[in-house]
Amino acid sequence: MPREYRTIEEVAGPLMTVRGVEGVAYDELGEIELANGEIRRCKVLEVNGSDVMVQLFDSAAGLNLSSSKVRFLGRSLELAVSSDMLGRVFSGMGDPIDDGPAIIADKRMDINGLPLNPSARDYPSEFIQTGVSAIDGLNTLVRGQKLPIFSGSGLPHAELAAQIARQARVLGSGANFAVVFAAIGITFEEADFFISDFRRTGAIDRTVLFINLANDPAIERINTPRMALTAAEYLAFEKDMHVLVILTDITNYAEALREVSAARKEVPGRRGYPGYLYTDLANLYERAGRVEGKSGSITMIPILSMPEDDKTHPIPDLTGYITEGQIILARELHRKGLQPPIDVLPSLSRLKDKGIGVGKTREDHANTMNQLFAAYSRGKDAKELMSILGEAALTQIDLLYAKFADEFEVKYVSQGYGANRSIEETLEIGWQLLSILPKSELKRIKEDLIEKYYPENS
Repeated sequence: MPREYRTIEEVAGPLMTVRGVEGVAYDELGEIELANGEIRRCKVLEVNGSDVMVQLFDSAAGLNLSSSKVRFLGRSLELAVSSDMLGRVFSGMGDPIDDGPAIIADKRMDINGLPLNPSARDYPSEFIQTGVSAIDGLNTLVRGQKLPIFSGSGLPHAELAAQIARQARVLGSGANFAVVFAAIGITFEEADFFISDFRRTGAIDRTVLFINLANDPAIERINTPRMALTAAEYLAFEKDMHVLVILTDITNYAEALREVSAARKEVPGRRGYPGYLYTDLANLYERAGRVEGKSGSITMIPILSMPEDDKTHPIPDLTGYITEGQIILARELHRKGLQPPIDVLPSLSRLKDKGIGVGKTREDHANTMNQLFAAYSRGKDAKELMSILGEAALTQIDLLYAKFADEFEVKYVSQGYGANRSIEETLEIGWQLLSILPKSELKRIKEDLIEKYYPENS
């Protein structure tokens, strides 16, 4: 029976101090019983001798210090997991919010899981098709990878996230594929968009949704991605599924960390974020991957909106250090009407070479990818020169590259949020665009591949 304490000393915002406590551990779950019998939850943030600082999961309104009592439960926050979670919608604290029945748990798992042991990791090497050409063709996602999307305020990362969640699948694999989608600190409208989109397209059947709203407490925002990753670990490593975890928006998560850190009066780091922001993000991101001897895997796409579109801001900066690349959404391309507005040149997937080629995508993938990058880069340079010196200053070949850059953006990058392109379609569109250029310019593609795939020979 847990011991009860009536020694609440003070409440400051979401934090509460309890004196004279024995045998309590960091992260332990607690219950506060109010005078009217109402129960509110909390967790231990700090233990200093017999003094304990706890964080409230709910509002402190109506909490009377003298008549309320606290009991500590001897365990951390846990999630009830079961394969019945697929197709369900949960709150950021893991409670069903879709009017469905409670989950009958196979087991209860501590949400504070550990990063994967590097020595137990298996190298990511299998192609995941998202149906989005700018990702599949040029910045390929590989099973077990962490590939964030860097967006900005007002850019359509929600639409792209929903599209990837609907369309993603592992090619050539009979294994089950599931999506765990965690929406962190979003509005009612965004929550309704995700839930209705997944239900309308039938994607909900293979998806577990965790929804944390902007008006929910900050501590719930901190727990939501951990809930999602715990569900993913269960499906991947105990049910042998390929799991894609999408976390949006990591910026809201980091803001909640900063809010709690400020309430604890911790010394702030860069831009007011706590000094342990890197460690905290790494603890989340490094729970993704493949494990030797297990057929399941966790692939992660964290989405973050960069404050003021600044890539050097602490959140995208630290995320870039931990993860294996980034997909960048550009405001300039969004203004042009590109859907999705992915800027392929600064985008990067560090593991793309491991997931493409014969037996994975197609033999010409690597060559055409390099040629498309080079041609688009030169085409953008030609267009810049044209805007300064005029069209007459460009050579005939530069004009072709400028035309290629325009066509590339319209036909390859922009495809709409409903189009699901196979990797073969993406590669064919690439070849159609490369046919704007003479064969002599295709210096990054092997001669036999040009003969085989260049459109005039097809």
